[in-house]
Amino acid sequence: MIISQTLRRAVQQNPDGIATIYKDRKRSWRAFENRVARLAAGLRALGAERGNRVAILSLNSDRYLEYFYAVPWAGGALNPVNIRLAPPEIAYSLNDSASSILFVDDAFSDMLSKLRPLLETVQHVVFMGDGSLPDGCVDYESLIAESDPMRDISEGGSELAGLFYTGGTTGRSKGVMLSHDNLVFNALNVVPEMDYGSGTIYMHAAPMFHLADMASTFAVTLAGGTHGIVPRFDIDDVLSFIERERVTHALLVPTMINLLVSSGRIKEFDVSSVKRMLYGASAMPESVLISAMKQMPDALFAQGYGQTEASPIITALPPDFHVPGGDKLRSAGRAALGVEVAIFDKDDTERPRCEVGEICARGPNVMLGYWGMEEASAEALRNGWLHTGDLGYMDEDGFVFIVDRVKDMIISGGENIFSVEVESAIYSHPAVQECAVVGIPHDEWVETVHAIVVPRQGHVLTEDELLSHCRELIAGYKLPRSIEFRSEPLPISGAGKILKNELRAPYWERMGRSVT
Repeated sequence: MIISQTLRRAVQQNPDGIATIYKDRKRSWRAFENRVARLAAGLRALGAERGNRVAILSLNSDRYLEYFYAVPWAGGALNPVNIRLAPPEIAYSLNDSASSILFVDDAFSDMLSKLRPLLETVQHVVFMGDGSLPDGCVDYESLIAESDPMRDISEGGSELAGLFYTGGTTGRSKGVMLSHDNLVFNALNVVPEMDYGSGTIYMHAAPMFHLADMASTFAVTLAGGTHGIVPRFDIDDVLSFIERERVTHALLVPTMINLLVSSGRIKEFDVSSVKRMLYGASAMPESVLISAMKQMPDALFAQGYGQTEASPIITALPPDFHVPGGDKLRSAGRAALGVEVAIFDKDDTERPRCEVGEICARGPNVMLGYWGMEEASAEALRNGWLHTGDLGYMDEDGFVFIVDRVKDMIISGGENIFSVEVESAIYSHPAVQECAVVGIPHDEWVETVHAIVVPRQGHVLTEDELLSHCRELIAGYKLPRSIEFRSEPLPISGAGKILKNELRAPYWERMGRSVT
């Protein structure tokens, strides 16, 4: 499998169809391919050789999508950088990957002065923004205009297609090595799950650097659909883009859906064009999901569960099972096509149905390994299975239910408490906007349950009121022993996940250790 084959198919079958919509720019698939071939030639002219890593630090744009195709077209490997990282963290991923070229846009060009002194391998910076060309940068549009189209030299298959760095919240950030086979297989899996076709208008609102959104990047191209792109998630921008461009498909992470449904703004826009809404990347509170389904009744909701190491889809829950009160609604669905899923104990023995263990997977979607980290790769892929680090169980029908991350499970007084279950109870209170549940140190019980809650604007919420609400839904030993109310949004990663490690850290600093 070759990434560029998804593009060639789109051009072959829908050459004059709209490939990209970004602000006031629209381009056909024929024009898109020509720009990709020229950009690839420009990269070669800058010295990019086969296997070289080429990085990008940018908000979403049509040029970001061109980067995704031009780099492998030139025989290189992608390195999309998390836009929420600080300069030293960005420099680490660039140096560790030995990236030779870096693309930046207007939003991050000012960071170059701090970033450049830290870089060891980057030889050229390509400015892909619309503003003035920063000093020492190569102009993106000039690079395309001055280069003749080159033929695709990518061999594909097991060849490295890209490095995708994990957040590094539990230690050194790891570069996940994904091949052409990995990414194209995932695209083949997503097309039927999302019902993509040539009439699809998919909205990129989640960050394009992240595999949650990238799950559809190559799939939409494969189907010859249209990529509609907004720079970043903003409630009004997203809703107005859906209305204006008649968006048919989208992926939003749970924090984004929560912001949308709690804003009260959906009813002010025509969102009836949306046929399929995919969500994933973190746990979705059931109350938020049901509210979204009510506010967008024309959309069919679907869930994808996975992780970067799996390109990323592992399981899928199709619209048929999105029934309020249904026994499968809280599940992450069943194994995706061509993916095998099992629940193992600590000795890698499969657990009986409905018993909790670690969710493991294998298939053509599973990574090559971690860049330069043989021991970590062997541990994650031991016995031929990807060990996800997620705890869950599988019911008699093959549906996987996720109960927590291994590192987020709280052990209090010898009892295992799953933070996701407590969070679900808290989220069901109508006055709660956001919440996170973490384990904090306790002299007698080792850990105790602590909840950090952001009330909805205009609502006053007390600890007694919230505990009384939760007491009706979960066992007493699972109830928070302390609650902290905040007025500001909780910290999130570039992919929209709440950063529990940051919330937990202050409580464990005095202990000289951490539960993670």
